[in-house]
Amino acid sequence: MSHATAHQSGQRPFRLMPARVGVYAFLLSAALFFLLPLYIMLVTSFKTMDEIRLGNIFALPIQVTVEPWVTAWTSACTGVSCDGIRGGFMNSVFIVIPSTLFPILLGALNGYALSFWRPRGSNLLFGILMMGAFIPAQVMMFPLVRILATLGLFSSLPGIVLIHIIFSMPVMTLLFRNYYLSIPQELFKAARIDGGGFLRIFLQLMLPMSTPIIIVAAIMQITGVWNDYILGLVFAGRDNLPMTVQLNNVINTTTGTRLYNVNMAATILTSLVPLTVYFVSGRWFVRGIAAGAVKG
Repeated sequence: MSHATAHQSGQRPFRLMPARVGVYAFLLSAALFFLLPLYIMLVTSFKTMDEIRLGNIFALPIQVTVEPWVTAWTSACTGVSCDGIRGGFMNSVFIVIPSTLFPILLGALNGYALSFWRPRGSNLLFGILMMGAFIPAQVMMFPLVRILATLGLFSSLPGIVLIHIIFSMPVMTLLFRNYYLSIPQELFKAARIDGGGFLRIFLQLMLPMSTPIIIVAAIMQITGVWNDYILGLVFAGRDNLPMTVQLNNVINTTTGTRLYNVNMAATILTSLVPLTVYFVSGRWFVRGIAAGAVKG
């Protein structure tokens, strides 16, 4: 296409400007920075230990084997137990599901109340909630251990779920409050004129309109709870240890030969759920943020 034709059709001719080259170079460098460790982990997990000892970590496997994956899942030692990380996977699932559903529901209710009903002292309450988002978890660890022990919930599944609900409330409330602030007040007033009460308006009007921000909150909560280590280690108890804690036990074991291929396979298996969530629903995350998650 000639320059004259390009100008007539309203298209700007493509020019390789220095700034554009710099942007592409930065993006390529960033992609390599994050993808190279994943590549090394992946190829190492399919190698035998004899091949790993040759020292060429960037080379593709000469003889592909899935035995490290089977070992990581079924028979890798996580401390005194050698049942693999499959038990930790189920523990993580049992922790993640209620730790995602309850915070989203409570955060949506808090955000709805603080956006439309504005009780007395709502701004102060919102400020106190936001302060909780900036307090390190380690500061509250010991008091929470004492409280849960007093309630009989320490080292139990309900206990770790309750901890995740507590720590997620500030962020969930902020997300839903800012999203509801972007909804026209006229909709709420019309529902009030029609006789709608607090729960009826929330369940029949606001919640069905909250799909974009619910997806954002679910992505954040699933990945955050699944990747958590310190809270699961302290509060879950020996019978409910999440996958991340068992992965740490597999990698840091000091008995026998260090099986790097098994360690890499176990690491990828542990990160498979958050990676899948990001790849499958990443575009929904962007849409939800754009729909008002950071507005207000």
